[in-house]
Amino acid sequence: MVTTNDVPGYRVTQVLGEVMGLTVRSTNFGQGFTAGFRALGGGEIPEFTQLMYESRYEVMNRMWSEAVQRGANAVIAMRFDSGSLGSFSEMCAYGTAVVIQPVDGAMPAPGQAAAAPAQAAAPAPAAPAAPAAPSQPAAPPAPPVA
Repeated sequence: MVTTNDVPGYRVTQVLGEVMGLTVRSTNFGQGFTAGFRALGGGEIPEFTQLMYESRYEVMNRMWSEAVQRGANAVIAMRFDSGSLGSFSEMCAYGTAVVIQPVDGAMPAPGQAAAAPAQAAAPAPAAPAAPAAPSQPAAPPAPPVA
């Protein structure tokens, strides 16, 4: 997954379409209560920072799963979007699912995130903690390529 429109040392051989991951979350009562008191003093609110961090991680995993379902080995032009829905926090990651291949004779940039195997670009699995959240609906089928 990269935020750029291309991957140095690779060429896009197939564009599979837009993919996304979405989550809407709220803090539990204890977190919300504590965060409310912290907000009175100003500064960072760790409970909400953690919520947003976890949300970004989750939407990246969901986006990557959708890309893999479509047959992609990379996501380019990845972006985040966030907003609020009343007392809830919404986080979305989106990008373009693609199949990439190394350019003949080109050396990928050091530390390239999209290096083979394709799983190297996937986010690391989450550490087991609470039961898994409901999964995102299955990705729609990719449109036919003309």
